Amino acid sequence: MKLLIASDLHGSARYCKALLEAMEREKADRMLLLGDLLYHGPRNDYPAEYDTRACTAMLNGVKDRLLCVRGNCDAEVDQMVLEFPILAEYCFLSVDGVNLFATHGHQYGPNNPPPLNRGDFLLCGHFHLPIREEREGYDYLNPGSLGLPKENLPHSYMTLDQGVFTWRDAETGEAFQPRRHG
Repeated sequence: MKLLIASDLHGSARYCKALLEAMEREKADRMLLLGDLLYHGPRNDYPAEYDTRACTAMLNGVKDRLLCVRGNCDAEVDQMVLEFPILAEYCFLSVDGVNLFATHGHQYGPNNPPPLNRGDFLLCGHFHLPIREEREGYDYLNPGSLGLPKENLPHSYMTLDQGVFTWRDAETGEAFQPRRHG
């Protein structure tokens, strides 16, 4: 199964459209969203083409292919318009033998990890930076941000295909290397 993993859309219709185009281009079976789908948050600027209604309609159009966890900017009122569940704090998935603990990053994250086994992957958004970091016994991966990337980094997502994670620029589709630590 090919999984597309993205986070921190923050209501950007432009990058929601780019995300759905990437999902088709990548031929992803499912998309895992790591939260902060609609609202931009009180500390953030508006993202490109901020339009929560358009994002809602686009995401509802692919609801049967979405898995999602709640971000710190997601709320019950968002769940009222979205036709797929978004309010779980985390989920644990095993994809082709790769164990993933997926969360937004504001509750569990690289500085407060859940109990993980050697070889597991902690997937978080929240920090708006594409990162791959080897930790004690597990790897921490962040796809970066679709709507509001930091430090002039690309609007990005990542894929998991046959055990390999790849980060991609959401605008060009080109692969790039995330920051590596550890």
